[in-house]
Amino acid sequence: MRRRLLALVCVSASLLSGCGLVSQDGGGERRSVTVWLMKDSASQEFLRRFTEDFERTHPDLDLDIRIQQWTGIGEKVQSALKADGDGAGPDVIEVGNTQVAQYAEGGRLLDLTLESMRDWGIRDWLPGLAEPGQWMSQQFGIPWYAANRVVIYRKDLFEQAGITEPPRTRDEWLTVTEQLNSGGNQGIYLAGQDWYTLSGFIWDEGGELARQSGGVWRGTLDSEEALRGMDFYRELQALGDGPVDADEEHPPQAGVFADGRVAQIVAVPGLAQAIVRQNPELRDRLGFFPVPGKTAGKPGAVFTGGSDLVVPKNTDDRDGALAVIEALAGAEWNTELARTMNYVPNKKSLAKAVADEEGVAAMAAGAAQGRATPGTPRWGAVEADNPIKEYMTKVLTGADARSEARRASDRITELLDLDAR
Repeated sequence: MRRRLLALVCVSASLLSGCGLVSQDGGGERRSVTVWLMKDSASQEFLRRFTEDFERTHPDLDLDIRIQQWTGIGEKVQSALKADGDGAGPDVIEVGNTQVAQYAEGGRLLDLTLESMRDWGIRDWLPGLAEPGQWMSQQFGIPWYAANRVVIYRKDLFEQAGITEPPRTRDEWLTVTEQLNSGGNQGIYLAGQDWYTLSGFIWDEGGELARQSGGVWRGTLDSEEALRGMDFYRELQALGDGPVDADEEHPPQAGVFADGRVAQIVAVPGLAQAIVRQNPELRDRLGFFPVPGKTAGKPGAVFTGGSDLVVPKNTDDRDGALAVIEALAGAEWNTELARTMNYVPNKKSLAKAVADEEGVAAMAAGAAQGRATPGTPRWGAVEADNPIKEYMTKVLTGADARSEARRASDRITELLDLDAR
């Protein structure tokens, strides 16, 4: 239907540029592919250059890119997926990497497993984007870009403390941070409820926030591995003055870092821009290194945020949608996006393309160990209630970690398992 309408519009308004019925090379009818991308995911200049190149290399396709707001996007995407497929909806949608499962659960996304394995290099994708893009062992979400936490640090405070290079292991990190925590300086500012950072420590120990067994998801903060992750968090957090009953946005840690003598924070590299805006004197004093791991040979695990690209099953142009994804997620334009927006590319092998940018290079090194939240469409309910934050505060104020972890795990299970409610 959409193609017939496009043809009629172009015939009756043939003087309008960019709406030709006949392709530039004399071929047949041009088709329009509608793409929903989120606000600020890519600059207007990037999208202009991409569109020009895509339409030049695909003379039978026109791109219709429509920018969406994050607020309310879940309901809007669900409505588009449930539409009757009259051609009015999107053919490609950008979604948060942890949102794929909730959209795939209803069977309304196109299964892209074959293309991923045969054509798109699935084995090289960042795990923190690839894994949450799966549902029931099928690949529905195609990694587009990633961002994850690193350690932002004050080079001048490191030099004053006699520290010549960033730590590479957890043990070194504790030693260095304790050394920095003197003379009126905070060795690190780490809020007590920064559960994303805690998640990385739990994953490093081999633990999980929740596991699926027999088709049922259960909270696992009370496992021995997860408890070891919490114990390391407690040691590190105690080396600064971060509030134990708030997360990293209350107050915003960029302001705390800019205003005080704080040696380190754990954040995405882009936060450095906010820090410098508030305190321009720090412009040349900031450095970045990956969150240290248990051994020097591998950075610590980190939560990988970012976006995947999905195709609604009700698209009326499957081939056009796949062509858009192949271009956006392919090496050329994915690398260009990473350079333009300071992202991590979607493949581990592309990390070298951003190696000349210190913050992005540190982020890319950590992204190789990236993880995502449990792949259940009901994880959003856990984040909304967030018993993990309450658990962290209780442990940091002296409560027994094991009993509090058991209580938080039970709550996670209730939120994930509808039968347990």
